[in-house]
Amino acid sequence: MSTESTSVPPPYGHARTVGEPVRRVSIGHPRDTSDRAAPPPHRPASAPLRFGLPLLAGDVLAALLSTTVLNDEQADAFLVVQLVVWVTVLNAHAGLYRPGTVLSGLDQLPALGARIAVAWCVTSAVLAALFPDDALGFPALLGGVAAQTAVACCCRSLVHGRRRAAARDRPRSALVVGTGHAARRMTALLAQHPEYGLRPVGIASLAAPAQDDGTHTPGGRDGGGKDGRGLPVLTTAEEIHRAVIQNGVQEAVFTDPGDGADRSALVALFHEYGCATWLTGDVPWADPAAPVEMARHLWGFGYRRLDPADVRPRGTLAKRLLDVLMAGPALLAVSPVLLSCALAVRLCDGRGVLFRQERVGQDGRPFTLLKFRTLRPADEHESATRWSVVNDRRMSPVGTFLRRTSMDELPQLWNVLRGDMSLVGPRPERPFFVANFSKTHPGYAARHRMPVGITGLAQIHGLRGDTSIEDRSRFDNHYIDHWSLWQDVCILLRTAVSLVRPAGS
Repeated sequence: MSTESTSVPPPYGHARTVGEPVRRVSIGHPRDTSDRAAPPPHRPASAPLRFGLPLLAGDVLAALLSTTVLNDEQADAFLVVQLVVWVTVLNAHAGLYRPGTVLSGLDQLPALGARIAVAWCVTSAVLAALFPDDALGFPALLGGVAAQTAVACCCRSLVHGRRRAAARDRPRSALVVGTGHAARRMTALLAQHPEYGLRPVGIASLAAPAQDDGTHTPGGRDGGGKDGRGLPVLTTAEEIHRAVIQNGVQEAVFTDPGDGADRSALVALFHEYGCATWLTGDVPWADPAAPVEMARHLWGFGYRRLDPADVRPRGTLAKRLLDVLMAGPALLAVSPVLLSCALAVRLCDGRGVLFRQERVGQDGRPFTLLKFRTLRPADEHESATRWSVVNDRRMSPVGTFLRRTSMDELPQLWNVLRGDMSLVGPRPERPFFVANFSKTHPGYAARHRMPVGITGLAQIHGLRGDTSIEDRSRFDNHYIDHWSLWQDVCILLRTAVSLVRPAGS
């Protein structure tokens, strides 16, 4: 086994200015890493249960009290249970129990009133269908809606009032993410308005300043700087990593959309450490269709919460279902081909039909990739660190044929069924090359936001084998940012067509 050790920057590392990585995948015994901060235990991004329970209790109390406008025969347990169930489901779907900005009951009056009205209408319809004698009249229905809405708003106002006071007295540590005037302005605003419950402890710059403009000065050993208010300016993933741990950062406030790959990497980094992520101002990279917190303002700036689910491409379940439905039957259909390939490799190249190699998958997790053996490397060090060369003289005629037709990749259908890979996605690479490419090619580490695949957008455009890594990264990140199930189907179809005119891998 080689004594070399490679550090694999996680997919959430800053793609442009990543310093020493914090997640390690070793090919041997790691060298001294005493100057690196270890990743902290994962902490939850929020406390949804603790946040939502008081609000849910207020809604239950409102449902109970609202039935007092009815007579004793109508105000039975069935009616109360129906109201509680429907109101809870509708409010949860609208995100009214999710952690977020501390609002007021008056702010949420329209949303609450509309859902309570729907809940009463559905409940009265069910009641009339099951118990016609107890059907609610219009006056009772209107009175119930008004009573429950009023009580629910009062309860929420009390809960939010207490939370605003607590936030003012015990502000949460926050990092402001952005560059230039916008970041400095947001930092000053948070310091001047403690009612928002955020205490800025530093600025995470989306891009290091090209020159000293008075807002960034040389710092200490870590290379950080200071802004005009004396807060540190963090320009690498390592500096952000240390700041989050040392200051107990709980919030990240973005003021600049930044570069797509850098932005996604930083958002994923903060969520990895359990930090809530907020978007301020006109942020075009917030998906309008995504379920975000009700839009509010922070001293006039738009202020919206971005959930961890909104960072990753949606449709994960649909993508996995497509993989299973296609990889399973495909594996059975090509089983005669697999058997023929295995027999040819065994007869021509000897033992060791399957080639197993460590690759880096989604979120930087290593897995064992399967291929048909096409040549025998000199040792494990060469296998882990040597780039594939076309027309390697050590390759047998069978190996050359398998590579040219891409049939050596067929065993990866088993990786797909196992969940290590997807049919479509960025191609997985060895830890040694992931470490090097992540340092030299912006956006490369961000490819690991999505499961790696057998084929992908880069591959169908001819970017296979010894081709531009920068071009591959750009195609892969474009695929992730614009993912759709139909795009996966199109890529699979174009891959099938390309097999008619194979070019090798």
